[in-house]
Order: sequence, then C-alpha cells, then structure tokens
Amino acid sequence: MQQDMEKTWLGHPRGLFVLFLVEMWERFSYYGMRALLVFYMTKQLLFSQEDASHVYGLYTGLVYMTPLFGGLLADRFLGQRRAVYIGGTLMAIGHFLMAFESLFFPALGFLIAGNGLFKPNISTQVGSLYPAGDKRRDSAFSIFYVGVNLGAFLAPLTCGTLGVVVGWHYGFGLAGVGMMVGLLIYLYGQRYLKPDRLTARKESSAEAEAPLTLREKQKIAALVLLCLLTIPFWAAFEQQGNTLALWFDSDTDRQIGEWEVPQTWFQSLNPMFIFTLTPVITAFWAWQAGRGAQPGAIAKMVRGCLLLGASFLVLVPAGIWYDVNGTPVSMWWLVASTLVMTLGELYLSPIGMSMVTKLAPARAVSMCMGIWYLSQFAGNLLAGYIGGFWEVLSRFHFFLLLASLVFGAACATAVYLYIMKRSRLREDMLHV
Repeated sequence: MQQDMEKTWLGHPRGLFVLFLVEMWERFSYYGMRALLVFYMTKQLLFSQEDASHVYGLYTGLVYMTPLFGGLLADRFLGQRRAVYIGGTLMAIGHFLMAFESLFFPALGFLIAGNGLFKPNISTQVGSLYPAGDKRRDSAFSIFYVGVNLGAFLAPLTCGTLGVVVGWHYGFGLAGVGMMVGLLIYLYGQRYLKPDRLTARKESSAEAEAPLTLREKQKIAALVLLCLLTIPFWAAFEQQGNTLALWFDSDTDRQIGEWEVPQTWFQSLNPMFIFTLTPVITAFWAWQAGRGAQPGAIAKMVRGCLLLGASFLVLVPAGIWYDVNGTPVSMWWLVASTLVMTLGELYLSPIGMSMVTKLAPARAVSMCMGIWYLSQFAGNLLAGYIGGFWEVLSRFHFFLLLASLVFGAACATAVYLYIMKRSRLREDMLHV
C-alpha cells in the first residue's frame, strides 16, 4: 500500500486524481440537480419566484452549513473515509427521491445531510496527501477544483437538458447515477489515499487528547473571521444559479442563428471557464512567484472580491437597456460577466480551501473545513434573501446592489490583511 501512495502522476500523488474523479462525479450530481431546481419549483411545483428563491437559498445554504457537523463527526467518531461513504449514499438516495413530487422536501433533507458528511472530508483528504510545507499543495487544490467544475460543466448539459426535454425526474435520476459512480471510484481508489485522521490518532492517543494550544486557537479564530468576510462574496456569486439563471431563461436573446441555447446551459459557463482558465491563472502565479511578486492568500482573496464586483458592473449596461426598453438583451452580456466572475472565484475559492488545510491543527482540520463552508451557508441564505428582490428592483439597481455588496467585502478583507500584517499571527496568516 505504501508503494501505491508514493506513485505520482504529473508530479502529484495518484490519490489526488482519485479524489479529482470522485469530486467530479459528486459535483455532477449536485449541479445536475441544481440546474433544474429553480425551474422545477416555478414551472412544475408552481412556486412563486420569491418563494422559489427563498427555498433555493435555504437549500444551498444548508448544503454549506452541515459540513461543520460532518467535519466534527469525522474528526471524532467516523473517520473521513466512512463519512464520505455514508454521505455519498445519502445524497444518492436524495436524488432518486426527487422522482416523487410529494417527497420534494424529504429529498432535499437527504441531500443536505449527505453533503454535510461528504464535502469537508473529501476536501481535507486532498491536503493530507502532502507533507507540511509542500509547495505543491496550492496547485493540488487548483487541480482538484478543476474536477469540481468539470462535473459542474457536464451536469447542466446532461441532467439539465434531460430534465427539461424528457422529464424533470429523469434529470434528477441521472444526477443520482453520477453520485453512485463517484462512490465506486472512491472504493476502488482507497489504496492511493492516506489513512484517515481518526485512524492516525488511534496510533498516537496522547497527541489526540492534548488540548489545543493558545496559538492554535488564535489561528482558528483568525480563520473564522476571514470566513465571515467571504459571506457577501458567496451571496452575490450564488445568483448565477438563481436570478441570473431566470434572467437567461426569460429576458435574454439566446438565439445563435436558427438554434436557441437551452436555458440550463447557462450554468455550464462558469465551470467551463474554470477549467479553461485554471492553467492560465496557475501559470501566471508561477510567473509572479519567479519574480518574487506573487501575492499571499489573503491578498488573492481581496482580488477575488474585486473581480466579482466588477462582473456585476459588466451587467449594469444590460440592466439599463432592459429597464428602458423592456426587450430581451443579448446573452453575451451574461457570458462576459461570467468570465470575470470566474476569475474572481479562482482567486478566492480554491485559495481559501488550501489556506484552511495549511493553518488548521491536524486534529481539527475537518472541523475547520466545515467552518469554511459555513461562510458559504450564510452567503447562500443571504443570496436567497437578495434574490427575493429580483422582481421588486429594477435590473440596474439589482446589479448595482450586488456589485456594492462585494466591493464592500473587498474593502473589509483589505483591512483584515492590514491588521494581520501587524498581528502576532503575521507569519502564520501571510506566508501560506
């Protein structure tokens, strides 16, 4: 087994690519269901747009809250591998339950609970493949993030199209099949993964039982505060599966010649840009590092917020046109906005995950990853609330609201960076 773990592919442990494929199929299942969710609620279950937005926000928010508890359970009782198995099984059940309209809310419950066990524990296993100080870790999370988005790209094209053209439940069923494929790959690839942290702690019980040091508590507190600052980012970012998806469906010109782009395909744009731009961004960071000019993790996150805010400013002229004329706008406005939005995501999301695995104490890393996802929980709840203003505000004011929200987060994170430069945690927080 040790020999298997030491084998590399493209300079990285083979375990990384096992986790890449597992996460790809899990994200295929999640985004396949999400691509249909708002349309299913408004067109099949006949929810109002406001109610559908609130349910969407609550569901996607809880998806990111439960990882905190899933991380705790894995750290203390289950171990990461068992948590992944149980979580994946629960999510597959949830997808299949979506075939029954009367079981809509129980199905969401299974998906939320399963995700809570799966998500933090698959991510922390990426970090466990690398020793402390290994400079490959950031690039590993960027590669892992490509897997996330490859699944997210394929899902709306397949599950989304199948659900809209053939039937909602066929799309949801295909999402469940994707989750089962991911579980089978995880089972096969066990020999390429490190023993989970629960097993490791059993071999060193004294270390496991030692309380967290003051320094470790300070680092966790600093991580928590940084996570809080990302909430506005996620609140704006998650509009692409909610209000922006609705706008693409009803208020944009989707014609390319004689062909009309299916409404669910919009949600493949962001992941497509992720895996096409990731090599460019990582090469750019490597070039900066060679010149001694690569920004630290927090500085990258500030840039991520600025880019996301700029993506909504791109939509402002389209919003003004729609408000004045009341006619559909070109879909290329949304394409351009999504491109800038994706750059912002690449500067924040994988960097944040990598930062957590570097700074969190080994015996609390899954819990800390859960805290990272907790910020996305709050952001998604806020996204659902903001989405309720879609039919109240003009498009101009709605997009300006989102841009202002994220620019405010950028300013707050810049202040946080300034404070960290003068704190006793400078070496921990700025050199990751």
